[in-house]
Amino acid sequence: MTTPGLPVTPGTPAGGTPRTGGPDDGAATAGALLRNWRERRGLSQLELALRADSSARHISFVETGRSRPSRAMVLKLAEHLDMPVRERNALLLAAGYAPHYPETPLDDPAMAELRQGVEQLVAAHEPFPAVVVDGAYNVVAANRGILLVLDEVPEELLRPPLNAMRLTLHPDGLAKKIRNLPQWRAHLLHQMDRQLSLVRSPALKELYDEVAAYPLPPEAGDEEVGEVGGRAPFALPLRVAHDGHLLSFVSTISTFNTPMDVTVSELALETLLPADPETTKYLRQQLGS
Repeated sequence: MTTPGLPVTPGTPAGGTPRTGGPDDGAATAGALLRNWRERRGLSQLELALRADSSARHISFVETGRSRPSRAMVLKLAEHLDMPVRERNALLLAAGYAPHYPETPLDDPAMAELRQGVEQLVAAHEPFPAVVVDGAYNVVAANRGILLVLDEVPEELLRPPLNAMRLTLHPDGLAKKIRNLPQWRAHLLHQMDRQLSLVRSPALKELYDEVAAYPLPPEAGDEEVGEVGGRAPFALPLRVAHDGHLLSFVSTISTFNTPMDVTVSELALETLLPADPETTKYLRQQLGS
């Protein structure tokens, strides 16, 4: 997927290499992984057994390694634990089975229709900014609204591989234009930390450590967004200074429903919707309605 003027690198899996363990231990057994996910979902062995048409005794035996679950049971348990698709494959591998879900690079010919659909989707959001990222926040598609917001970012930060978190939080990137940077930075780091609690991704962990260590640029604002016009905002806005204007956005994130491919499961569409009439007017003047 490409956007004119914005170099991107398609098709790199978020984790870099396939994982064979869960979030906590790459050498974990299937039983240990199952117990870890059951506990993080707050379920007892009996509750999980009832959901999966099994018995608490069988769940206990699987968790302690006294019983090996069938491939079908592994998939059923993973579904009822709402495990990420990549981690379902990891559970299968730990149980001695082949992965169930493929991981197809985005530049594979089989992904042509998906790429076209995603490009049409981000274009349809114009003039409002929209970007599609993978599980490590590498940009795989973006529209002209994103280009407008980033038009003052130095060229060296726009070289591939393009990463949304790096572009936003780097002191020479968008960060110096964000008026409520401490609030927005804390939000993004919390988002990444929450993602890391669900999947063990060396690439994402490396990115988190990098961007968390960035110093705050002296040009950045430190305003705390509170009531505006006598009322509290319905969501934390992103407030960006741009060419003498103050643009205010709220962010929404969409993912694919019931994905059957690891790559597709980790794609996310983020749209920046105007939080005030002034931002809407400015974007439409610059890019059309």
